[in-house]
Amino acid sequence: MTPDPFALGPALLFCPADRPDRFDKAAHRADGVILDLEDGVDPAARPVARRALREHPLDPARTIVRVNAVGTPDHEADLAALAGTAYTTVMLPKADGRFVGPLLRADGAPYAVVVLCETAAGVLAAPALAMRPDVVALAWGAEDLVASLGGTSSRHPDGTYRDVARQARSAVLLAAGAVGKAAVDAVHVDLDDVDGARAEAVDAAASGFTATMCVHPRHAAAVREAYAPSEEDVERARRLLGGTGVPPSGGASRVGGSMVDEPLLRHARTVLDRAARSSRSATAGGVRTER
Repeated sequence: MTPDPFALGPALLFCPADRPDRFDKAAHRADGVILDLEDGVDPAARPVARRALREHPLDPARTIVRVNAVGTPDHEADLAALAGTAYTTVMLPKADGRFVGPLLRADGAPYAVVVLCETAAGVLAAPALAMRPDVVALAWGAEDLVASLGGTSSRHPDGTYRDVARQARSAVLLAAGAVGKAAVDAVHVDLDDVDGARAEAVDAAASGFTATMCVHPRHAAAVREAYAPSEEDVERARRLLGGTGVPPSGGASRVGGSMVDEPLLRHARTVLDRAARSSRSATAGGVRTER
């Protein structure tokens, strides 16, 4: 059975696949590692990166491999290199309508695919991509999206996303949620802005994203913290689900001055589920603080 790449926690840290010296460090700092064969690697170094995949294996249950886009020579070379590994989950960049067939492993089984909707065509294709049985999650990216539109910046001077990026983010989240699949939020590219990364992850968790991609270990720690409910959130959720005034058969009631009905109870169940996942992630050896 293909492992669920989102079962251990929300912080997914990119690591260039041509830097095997960083593989174990990335796995130690994050809930999951995205070994990158695409934009994070100089094209001339990709043969070295492919060898590193085979020679320096990580836990397949906690690893995603980002291959190059369909239709590129590197794409086929990436799949050939993956055939010699135990990895079963890949991230497909610039996914759109050209992604028509399953990506097959050496044993003939399809890879589990995280599609990265990061072009105008990819965002518009998100609902169709989400319906594919081999797709386990949808992610999005702001920088390639704006580049595909002929733009020059995904963010305002204050660091907030421009409207087109926000629309794409929502479109991918809705496409994934409509079919019950995971949605993965984009990286925060300002490496020194840990507070900004944390704030975006807080919003992502509250909006329904399952995980957030990161490009720095400090961001991974901030993301994990952001997705973990506070003690106050957990206590409130427990009170709503088991407290006085919440009818077990459903309906609306008053709890602590607020109206509570089934949608809000579902919110509370999600809080407790995330709290449990955060606890499991901590005991399994996920993100550590930097020293």
